[in-house]
Amino acid sequence: MADSDDIKDDLNEQVDQEVDETQASGGGSDEGAADDLATQLAAAREEVEALKDQLLRGQAEAENVRRRAARDVENAHKFALEKFASELLPVIDSLEKAVESAEASAESADANAIGEGVELSLKLFLDVLEKAGISRIHPAGEPFDPQLHEAMAMVENPDAEPNSVLDVMQAGYTLNGRLVRAAMVVVSKAPA
Repeated sequence: MADSDDIKDDLNEQVDQEVDETQASGGGSDEGAADDLATQLAAAREEVEALKDQLLRGQAEAENVRRRAARDVENAHKFALEKFASELLPVIDSLEKAVESAEASAESADANAIGEGVELSLKLFLDVLEKAGISRIHPAGEPFDPQLHEAMAMVENPDAEPNSVLDVMQAGYTLNGRLVRAAMVVVSKAPA
């Protein structure tokens, strides 16, 4: 507002100077000079109002740009790990398969010990990802959500509610609420 006040003061000084010049030159009658001055004053006031409006619009635009930039920086920080997280997901899948394989072949004590070690490593890995904002989606028994789940097959099951997840073939993951990979699931359908 200080800028518009300065402009207004400058315009008022300019009008005053023109009034003084008109009076010094003896330019015409008092009524004609007063009408001319009133017209100039009205024009100056209109110009001041237009400049005030322009200033306010410029300030609002600058504030909007600042907010947009802050939001973009926040999103960049929040989702910077997205590519890195998607690169790590196959490692998690391999560790999960190793745990499943060790459980399936629980014939020897060595296989059990290796399986437990891999399972603990997997748990530690998932905890580290959770701290970084990466959450696991394992929707077994939940209703099918096409925004988070990818249906790989539909199976008739009279015991399960239609459109619910029967089995998870591959877990899905989100990063701070944004989907990184959809969970691959088997969905139940009503018996024919």
